[in-house]
Formats: sequence, structure tokens, C-alpha cells
Amino acid sequence: MSSAQAKKERLYLFDTTLRDGAQTNGVDFTLTDKQIIAAMLDELGIDYVEGGYPGANPTDTEFFGSKPKFNHARFTAFGMTRRAGRSVSNDPGVAGLLEAKADTICFVAKSSAYQVRVALETTKEENLASIRDSVAAAKAAGREVMLDCEHFFDGYKEDSSFALACAKAAYEAGARWVVLCDTNGGTMPNEVEAIVTEVTRHIPGAHVGIHAHNDTEQAVANSLAAVRAGARQIQGTLNGLGERCGNANLCSLIPTLKLKQEFADALEIGVTPEKLATLVKVSRTLDDMLNRVPNRHAAYVGESAFVTKTGIHASAVLKDPQTYEHVLPELVGNHRKVLVSDQAGRSNVIAELDRAGIAYEKSDPKLTRLVEELKEREAAGYAYESANASFDLLARRTLGKVPHYFEVEQFDVNVEQRYNALGERVTVALAVVKVDVAGEHLISAAEGNGPVNALDVALRKDLGKYQKYIEGLKLIDYRVRILNGGTGAVTRVLIESEDENGDSWTTVGVSPNIIDASFQALMDSVIYKLVKSGAPA
Repeated sequence: MSSAQAKKERLYLFDTTLRDGAQTNGVDFTLTDKQIIAAMLDELGIDYVEGGYPGANPTDTEFFGSKPKFNHARFTAFGMTRRAGRSVSNDPGVAGLLEAKADTICFVAKSSAYQVRVALETTKEENLASIRDSVAAAKAAGREVMLDCEHFFDGYKEDSSFALACAKAAYEAGARWVVLCDTNGGTMPNEVEAIVTEVTRHIPGAHVGIHAHNDTEQAVANSLAAVRAGARQIQGTLNGLGERCGNANLCSLIPTLKLKQEFADALEIGVTPEKLATLVKVSRTLDDMLNRVPNRHAAYVGESAFVTKTGIHASAVLKDPQTYEHVLPELVGNHRKVLVSDQAGRSNVIAELDRAGIAYEKSDPKLTRLVEELKEREAAGYAYESANASFDLLARRTLGKVPHYFEVEQFDVNVEQRYNALGERVTVALAVVKVDVAGEHLISAAEGNGPVNALDVALRKDLGKYQKYIEGLKLIDYRVRILNGGTGAVTRVLIESEDENGDSWTTVGVSPNIIDASFQALMDSVIYKLVKSGAPA
């Protein structure tokens, strides 16, 4: 280890995705979900994985019935300090925490005089005694102990002496960590830095943590402010999950701590460079498990985090990525992307052709035609930055590189309401598609729950000699946007498709007729799959 590394202070990461993150509207973790996510966090290099609140619900109770086999993280149980008027030995909540198969117990207690008076309806003295008794009991049971000082910053601004007394009571009773919580999420970074600086005059910073909520979009900034002031534990969640506006986002904090010189030179975290490169995968895995659309504009891990759209910027990025990138995307497992759009210049198009592996000659006048074609079509409503497969086909067609596989001679769609065999009134769509495949005329019909579904099934039902190439093709998403108002409104349809290998792509269609727009996108999807599969002409 170098002398520079030896001087680095250890900063600990605490993940509360499975507890605080579970309070996100629409998030409901199963036991299996919790087990998978906990293992993923341990593998990433997180120091503390908070699993939930034993006794609060059957899932959390079962989760703490056995300790996960972690290689790095400490499994943490969360719960309240003893209730007012009860002893530690007579409090079922504390008993549940002591029984839980956890390495660490994280108690939560009010540290605001207002909250103690209004929410708990007890005295300051009883609140302090509850903190001391609970921490001491867990410490005596051989557990590592920490205390989340709930409403600490609001409480400090109201009555600093009491807020500090709560923090000191936990530390003096044996707590390894005293965590200062911005529970309502309204504290400013300068306030956090000033208050944490004062706290570290009473409690060593190596025992102080920060738990920030994102109600002013400053949870990450507040966490970093606390670190600057001496705090050495950060609590947060993957993708910033959490109630209301969420918690401090570890997917933003981790790369900042690893890659920004101010922090990287002074602090060491448990996430190695190799594990940092899996961060995008970790972020997307969580979203997939929750059936959530990833935030494409998320810092570091978002799909658009390293995207360049305008021609001047794209040209500069191609010369030197540092012109418009603050870190290398590969460091977090992301990748650079240059979009083709109505703002695109020659540099954007060339970069996309390289990405798609489409051969071209830089002197080919067709490249200029492709740029103009893109601008004309996007002016008409096409969105190629969102439809990679349709851009691929447009480029290949303009450069003369798409085989003529088949021709759709005619299609017809009917929608009718009728009674089914059970006497229920249902709406059914029927589509008929007639295609010419190398002189062979094929007609396919199919029913669907809507006209687009029926068309999709009919088009892929029989493509003659090409049928084997599209067997694994399926439509997984369908999005419609009306581009202007009135009776002649133009519709843009985006279709996302997937093949048997799990590869996905997006195609676009535009027309005043939604069925026509949908069929354009469907056709592009099928033809792209044939090109991708290397189907012979």
C-alpha cells in the first residue's frame, strides 16, 4: 500500500433500500427480492445492508430468521428504542431486534424537542433514558449498535442542546455510529455542513453518519456536505428510492466518492474500481425487479448520462471525450452514445454508423443525403434518437445495403364488438396481411385484443422462407404520441421488440393514421430482425 493510500480515511456506506426504500410508493419487496438485492449490495461492496424492521411485517420477520451469507456487508436490523414507560426487558420491539439474526442493530429515536413533545407525548428526560437504555442493552448483547437521530437537523435548529444531548447519549452508551437524519429533507447543504462540524466537536467524526432525504433535490449534496464536515458514514438507497421524494442516491454518491479528486484522494470506500464498473447493472437490475422504467437522465447510470446530441458537441466528443464528459462512462459500466436527430451533423451520423457496424466511405455523397434525409424525416415527426433500429435501416437503405426480403401487398384491420361463448360482450380485432415473398403470395389472418396486436400477429404468422428467422421475435412495448392537435393530428408510434437472445431494439412510425404508423414500426422491427439474423435475400 502506498503512503498516499495509507493516509486515506475510511468512509462507510450504509444501504437502506430494503427498509427506507421499501416505503417508496408502489414498491413492495418479496422475501426473494430482499434476498437477491441484499446479496447484490454485498457484492457491490456496501458496508451495511439494512434488511428491514423485524416484527413489523411477516416478510421482514422471516428475512431476519437467518443471517445472509455476506462476504463483506454487515446485516443490519432497524427498530425503535424502548417505548416511554417501558423497560428494555419489557419492550417487544427491542426484544425482536435482539432476537433477529443480525450483525448490527440500528435504533431510531427522536432528537427534536418538538417531536418528543408532540409526536411521542413524553419528556426530554424519558427520551434520553430510552436512548441510553436501548443502546446499552444491544451493546451488552454483543451487537454493533447505531442510532438514527430522527429529525436531528430540524431539532438542532429548534433546540441545539437537546439534539446534541440525544446524539451524545447514544455515543456515551456505546453506539458505534450516531447518524444525523434530515428526516423532512428541508435542510440546506451549508446548514448541514455547519451543524455536522459542531457535532464533531462533541462526537468524533469517525462515529458520525448522515441520513438525508431528497425533498429539496439536495440529498446527495447534503451527504457530501456532511462528509466534508467530518461524518464518516453515509446512508442512502439504490436509485434514490424512499418515501416522498426519496433518499440520498447511492448510485450518484458512490462514483462521486470514487472518481472526484476531493473525495478519492482523502477517503476510501468498500467499492473497488472493478465493482464500480458494475454500477449500471446494479441500478438496472433493481429497476427490472420492481418493473420500473429506469430514469434515463440519472447521473452516471442513466441511459442519457453520456449521450451527445448536437453536431458541434458530437464532433468534439469524437475528437476527445473529455470535451463534454466529466468521467469515462466505462468506469461505472455505462457507455458513450451519439444521437442522430434533427440537430445532427455529419459527425453524429458517422458515429452512429460506426456503432451499428455499417460500412461506409467518408467521401460517399450518400452520407450527405443521409444527413438531409434524417433532418427531413425528423421534421415530419420521426424520432431516431429513440429508435435505434429504424435509424439502422434508414442508413442501410440510403447507402443501398438492405436486402428486399418481402413486400406487403395489402393489409386490412377490422374491429368489432360481439358476444362470446359465455354471453359476454367483447371487442375483437381481426387483421389480414397479404405478402409477396420471392414471388410466393401468402395471406395470414389473426385476431388480437386490439388492431395493433392483431396486425403484429398476422404479419409474423407466415413469412415463408423467412419464418424461421423471426420465430423468437416479440413486441414488448408500444408507445404513442400525438404530435399536433386537430382532426389531422400526426401520430408517432414507438415499438420496442425483443428476440430469443434477450436483445431489444426500438422502431418508429409516423402518420396521421395510427394504424399506418404502427404498421411502419412493425415492419421495421421485422426487417431489422432479418438483417440482424443475417437472413439471405
